[in-house]
Amino acid sequence: MRHFLAALAPIATALIAATLPALAHAETEHDEQVWVNLTAMGPVSGDLVYFAELQPRAGDGSSRLDQMILRGAVGWKLSPKVTVYQGYAHVIVPTEGGKDVNEERSFQQVTWNISKPWGGELSSRTRLEQRWRSNGDDTGWRLREMLRYEKPLKPGSDAVNALVSTEVFLAINETDWGARDGFDQIRTFVGAEIGLPGKSTIEAGYLNQAIDQTRGRTRMNHVASLSLFFRH
Repeated sequence: MRHFLAALAPIATALIAATLPALAHAETEHDEQVWVNLTAMGPVSGDLVYFAELQPRAGDGSSRLDQMILRGAVGWKLSPKVTVYQGYAHVIVPTEGGKDVNEERSFQQVTWNISKPWGGELSSRTRLEQRWRSNGDDTGWRLREMLRYEKPLKPGSDAVNALVSTEVFLAINETDWGARDGFDQIRTFVGAEIGLPGKSTIEAGYLNQAIDQTRGRTRMNHVASLSLFFRH
C-alpha cells in the first residue's frame, strides 16, 4: 500500500496544482474531515437502473456532523457505455446554535465509460444541478464534471484497483443565498477500490476539497473518504 500511494502521489499533486492559479492569492482555511458514502445501485427492469445514497460528513476536525446528504436517481442505459439519470437530493447542513439549513437539489446526470487506456478504465460523470436552500428564494444552477481512472494493481485481477479522480464544480448563476457564478470548487481523490463478494466494492483514500468561498478566501478540506457500493 505504501508503494501504491507513493506511485499515485505525483498524479494527485498535478491535479491539485492545476487549481493553484485560481487560488494563488487566496487566504486558505484548512479542516480535517471524514466522509462516509453508502450507495445501493443496480437494475430495476431491463435498461432501467437506479442508485440511492446516504452520505454523512463530519467536519471541524471530524468532531461534529457537518453535512448529511440523501440522494437518489433513476436512469436509463442508452448503451453499454452511456447511462442518463434524473435524480433528487436532500441536504441537511447543521448550524451550531441555530436552525439547520436544508438544501433541495434536482439533477440530471450522464455517466460515460470512455475507454480503457494503459490497462485501466477511464470514465466521466457530468451532472447538472438545480439547487434551492431554506435560507433564500433563488434557484442556483451548478455544473459538475468528474473524470475517474482506475487500474488493477495486479494484472489480470480487479481485486484491488488504484483509483484517482478529479471533479470540478462551476456555478452558472448567482443567488440570494450566497452562490456566485464561476468556479465553485474542485475535489481530487487518491485511493483504492477493493472488490467484495459479488459486484460490490469499497473505495477508501484521501480526498482534497478546495472551495472558493469568497473573493480571496478559500476553504481546503482534507478528507478521509470511505465509500461502500452495494451492487446487485
